[in-house]
Amino acid sequence: MPTVSTSAFYDRSNQDLAALRARADALQASISSGQRLTTGSDDPVAAARMRSLTRADSFAVIDTAVAARAASDLTLTDQALSAFTDSLIRVQELATQAANGVLTASQRAGIATEIEQIRGEMIRLANTRDSAGHALFGGDTPGDAYGFDLAGNPLYQGTPTASDLPLGDGQSVTRGLTGPEFLNFTVGGSPTDLFAVVKTLSDALRGAVADPAQAARDALGALDTGLETITTQQTVVGARLNWIDLNTERRTQMGQLRTEEEAEVGGTDIAFAISQLQQTMTVLEASQASFAKLASLSLFDMLR
Repeated sequence: MPTVSTSAFYDRSNQDLAALRARADALQASISSGQRLTTGSDDPVAAARMRSLTRADSFAVIDTAVAARAASDLTLTDQALSAFTDSLIRVQELATQAANGVLTASQRAGIATEIEQIRGEMIRLANTRDSAGHALFGGDTPGDAYGFDLAGNPLYQGTPTASDLPLGDGQSVTRGLTGPEFLNFTVGGSPTDLFAVVKTLSDALRGAVADPAQAARDALGALDTGLETITTQQTVVGARLNWIDLNTERRTQMGQLRTEEEAEVGGTDIAFAISQLQQTMTVLEASQASFAKLASLSLFDMLR
C-alpha cells in the first residue's frame, strides 16, 4: 500500500510538471510563429474562421493569376490595334497622294506596291498570338484567326466571340476581340472588311478601273469608317483594362482586410503570451522545487 501511494505521488507530479512544460512549449511556439492556434481544438470557432479566410486567400491567388492573363491579352490587343491604326493612317496618306490626277500610272503602281505591303502586315497582325500562344483575334480557336480562300483573300476562321475570364466575386471580363469586331464594317449599306477595302484600292491603282484617282478618293471614306471602327474597339479594350484594374484594387483591399482579420483571429497577442509564459515558468519552477523538496523528506524513505 505505501508503495502504491509513493508511485501515485510521482505519477501525479510528473503529469503536472509535464503539463506545465507542454504549456510553456506551446506559448514559446506561439510567440515564435505569431500564431496562437496550433490545432482546431484550441479554439474551434476561430479555427473554422481561419480556414475560411485561408480558402479566400487561395481563391484570390487564382483570381489574380487569371486577371493578369486577361490584362496581358488585352494589352496585346491594344498594341495590335495601335499598329493597325498606324498602318491604316499610312494607307490614307497614300490614298490621298494617289487621288492626285497628275500622277502617272507608274507612280500609282509604286503607291499600290506599298499599300499591298501594308495589307500583308495587317494580315500578319490579324494572326497575332496571345499570352497562351493562341490566336489573339480568333476568339477561342487554337489556330490562326485568318486563313485564305481559294482566291487568296483572308478568311476569318475563329469563333464568333472571345471567352470571358472570371475576376472573382462573380465578376468577369472578355479577354479580347475577334477579328470581325474591328476589321468588318459597313460602307454605303454594304458589309465589307478592311482587307477587302485595301486590296480594292491597290488593284485600282494598278489599273483595274478606268479612273484610279477617283477610286482613291472613293476609298478615303471607307478607310475613315475602318479607322473609326478600330478606334471604337480600342475604347472598348481600354474600358476592359480599367475594369480589371478596379477589380484588382478591390481584391487587394479585401486581401488586406483578411490579413488583418487573420492576425486578430489567429494571431498571437505577444504581450499577453509573454506574460502567460513568464507565469507558467514561475509555476513550473516552483512545482519542480516543491517536488524535489517533498521527494527528499525522510518520511518517503521510511515508507519504502
